[in-house]
Amino acid sequence: MGKLQCRANFIWLVMLAWCGFANAETLGSSMGIYSYPMQGQSPEQQSRDDYECFTFAKSQTGYDPMNPPQVVAQAPQQGADGSRVAGAARGAVAGAVVGEIAGNDAGKGAAVGATLGAFSGGRQSRQRRQQQAQQADAAAQQQAAGMQNSFRNAYGACIEARGYSAKY
Repeated sequence: MGKLQCRANFIWLVMLAWCGFANAETLGSSMGIYSYPMQGQSPEQQSRDDYECFTFAKSQTGYDPMNPPQVVAQAPQQGADGSRVAGAARGAVAGAVVGEIAGNDAGKGAAVGATLGAFSGGRQSRQRRQQQAQQADAAAQQQAAGMQNSFRNAYGACIEARGYSAKY
């Protein structure tokens, strides 16, 4: 550890003690990890261990809970996907058949069927894009939760190795 890093750590620990952080919330408890000193560690020692384990977990996982990365879901593809055209074609065929049977006018039936089919195809396309967006959001949330869990596991391993009982 370099001289500048040691000085930054010392300043950080002094600030924690000055603000009463050692007696209040720890870095671990801010992540939902609560530790109890099993070997009579002082509050100052617990603050140092907490900071060092926090730094260890951050370096091991690449995740900083104080500055979490913005996990953004990939936007579903926009643009024509052929649903309207396919819907119009199906509607035209069905409309022509109905028009021919109902009134001997397959052309009008095909036109009406094509219009209704295009609307139906557009609706299906929007529903499909909405479903894709929901799946992408769920995947992004799952990724963020996985990163948090990895951090918690690394922090917990470190703090337990230093003689604390940890619950998370």
